Parts: sequence; C-alpha cells; structure tokens
Amino acid sequence: MRVLGVDPGTIVTGFGVIEDAGGEARLVECGVIRAPAKQPIERRLLLIYEGLLNLVTRHRPDAVAVEEPFVVHAPRNAAMAVGEARAMALLAAAQRGLAISQYPPARVRSTVANYGAGDKEQVRLALTLQLGVDLNAYPLDATDALAVALCHLRHVALDAMMGSERVSARGRR
Repeated sequence: MRVLGVDPGTIVTGFGVIEDAGGEARLVECGVIRAPAKQPIERRLLLIYEGLLNLVTRHRPDAVAVEEPFVVHAPRNAAMAVGEARAMALLAAAQRGLAISQYPPARVRSTVANYGAGDKEQVRLALTLQLGVDLNAYPLDATDALAVALCHLRHVALDAMMGSERVSARGRR
C-alpha cells in the first residue's frame, strides 16, 4: 500500500509518500509545496491543488491521509485558511477516486511517536528511527506530512490485524 500524507497550509503544505514494503514502512518522497505569501489566496490554493494533483499522478497512492487542523489559539481567518488548504488535498484525492482519511494531530503524534503531546522534533526523531532515514534536512512540514502517512499505514495494518475494514474511532472517516 502506498499513502500520500498531507500537512495542509496556505503558504507551506507538507507532503510525504510512504509505502508498505513487506510489513515495513519505506520512504518514497517527502517535501513541501510552497505558495508565495504575497500571492492572493486563490492563487496559492491553485498552486497547492496543482502540486498535490501532480504528486497523486506521479506516485499513484492507494490512499491520501490529511491532518485535521489544530487551531485552538489561531485567529478565525487563519483557521479558515488552513481549512481551505485542506480542501485542496481532499479535492485532489477525490478527483482521482482515492480513499481519504483524516487524523487529528494528537492521534498522529501518539501513533508515530507514542506520545500524543509530543512536539514536531520528537515526531521527526521517531520517523527517523522507524524509517531508517535521516530526516533532519527536511522541513518540519514535510516530516509532519510523513507522520500523517505513517499514521494511516499503521491504522490500516491494525484494521487488518483486527479482521475488519475499519476501526470505529475518531479520526477515520
């Protein structure tokens, strides 16, 4: 199974592609899509959408996993902007008929780093250990997206072990 993980943002959107290689997760690609802050929001959203569509076309994932926004202290317009970027990921996946799952940040961190309140550096370290690849040169937005993809891969594996197609839990839709 190949998964595209997305950490949405209107200026920097992280992406990570991993695949299951015989029970082990393998990094395929990760990076960021940058949309210049000086561009109007509609232009930035178009750049994000086109970038994600290109990734879906190139990597042919079986599923797309998107991080849900965490906006407790963010201004209302910032929360809406992240939601708009998230919508671009959902649209790119839906246009290609891909399965879409969404995960809250705490679930991603607890699945990948075994600690739901962990910070971005702890998540990056956990990914480095699990994937056997030094990820220090990658932006945190990219490693966050990679964590979302790995979270999905782990939940799919758990579903398979439990003999069901879905675990009835918050974060899977």
